[in-house]
Amino acid sequence: MKRVVITGLGTMSPVGNSTPEFWASITSGKSGIRRITRFDPSDFATQIAGEVKGFRPEDYLDKKDVRRTDLFVQYGVAASLEAVAAAGLKEQDGGIDRDRAGVIIGSGIGGIETLETQHSNLMEKGPSRISPFFIPMMIADMAAGQISIRLGYRGPNFAAVSACASGAHAIGESFRLLAKGEADLIVTGGAEAAVTPLAIGGFCSMRAMSVRNNEPERASRPFDAERDGFVMGEGAGIAILESLEHAQGRGAPILAEMVGYGATADAHHVTAPSPAGEGAARAMGLALQEAGLPPSAVDYINAHGTSTPMNDKYETMAVKTVFGDHAYRLALGSTKSMTGHLLGAAAGIEFNIAVLSIRDNVIPPTTNFEHPDPDCDLDCVPNQARRREVNVVMSNSLGFGGHNVSLVVKRFEP
Repeated sequence: MKRVVITGLGTMSPVGNSTPEFWASITSGKSGIRRITRFDPSDFATQIAGEVKGFRPEDYLDKKDVRRTDLFVQYGVAASLEAVAAAGLKEQDGGIDRDRAGVIIGSGIGGIETLETQHSNLMEKGPSRISPFFIPMMIADMAAGQISIRLGYRGPNFAAVSACASGAHAIGESFRLLAKGEADLIVTGGAEAAVTPLAIGGFCSMRAMSVRNNEPERASRPFDAERDGFVMGEGAGIAILESLEHAQGRGAPILAEMVGYGATADAHHVTAPSPAGEGAARAMGLALQEAGLPPSAVDYINAHGTSTPMNDKYETMAVKTVFGDHAYRLALGSTKSMTGHLLGAAAGIEFNIAVLSIRDNVIPPTTNFEHPDPDCDLDCVPNQARRREVNVVMSNSLGFGGHNVSLVVKRFEP
C-alpha cells in the first residue's frame, strides 16, 4: 500500500471564498450565517443560512459555461482551481500522467436549484421550455465531470452521494484508490448549493433546522444545551491527494498525510442515528485501525456536530466508546457553529480544517457554546481557538440513511 499525502486545498464557504480567507475566519470565530438573500424567506419557519457571499462564477468559467452549470458545480470548479494551483499544478498540466489523475467529488443534493427552475418552466410554460441542459446541470456527478473536463484528468471519475457523508466518502475512496496504486493524483472533496426554497422548505417540514431567525450568528450551537437544529450552508471543499512518491517526484508541497478511512452503516433509521452512536463508533474504530494509531494519538476530532439534539448527544457517546478516558483529553469541536452545515460539502471543508490545524497547530473553536449540556461533556474548544501541538486529527461525517465516515490525517514525516 502506498502512502497518501495532501498537497493542495481549495475552499468556497460562507466565511471565505479562498482557503486563506476561510481559515482566518474559522480561527477567529467568525460566523457566516445571515438572513437568506437568495430568495424571500419570509414564509419559511427557518429564514437563515450560511450563503457564499460575493461569488463571481465568471472568474472561473466563461459566460456560456456559467449558463450551463448549476451553482454547486461552479463552487466545485472554483475550489478545485484553487487547490490545483496551491499544489503547484497547472490546468491541462503536461507534467503529469493525466490517465492516472482522477476527480471524485461528493454532493448530497446536486443541482436542486436547476431542478426547481426547470420544474417552474414546465408548469408555467410547458415541456418545450425545459432547457436541453437541464439533466447535465442537475445530476450530482456533474461537479466531478466538469472538473475532469476542465483539467483534462482522465483517471477515476465519479461522484459519491451519501447525504451529509458524501464529501467524506469521496475523500475516503480517493485515498483507497491512491493507496492501492490505481491512480497517482485525485482531486476530491464535496460541493453543494442547496439554499433554495424547495430544500429549505423540505428541511423546515422535517423540523430539523434552527428557527433562531432573530440572531442568525448564534443559531448554530453544537453541543450547547439550547441547540434547536442545524443551519444550512453551501460551498465546496476540495483537496489534492497524491501518492507520496508522485508528490515527491514533482517536488510538490506536502501539507499532511492521510492515514485512515472508516465507513459503516447504522442499518437503523432513515434520519435518526443508531442508539449511542454505535455506527459512528465503528467508523472511528475502523479509521484508527487502518491508520495503525491508538486512540490516545488523536489530538482533535472535527465532529459532525450538527447542532441537533440527537446527533450531538450520540456522537459524544460514540467518541467515549472509542476513546475511553482519552475522550476527556482530546478536543471535540464543531466548526459548523460558524459555517452552518454544508451537507455533501461539509466533509470537504472540514477535511481542509483538519489539514490546516496540523499545519498551524491551531484548533478552531466551537462558537455559541454558552449552556453546558451534561450529555455533551467533552472539550468542544468553546468560543476561542486554541494554540497547541496538533499531530493527528479525525474528521467525522454522518448522513441521513445511516452513513458514517471517519477520516484520519496526521503530520507528515518523511
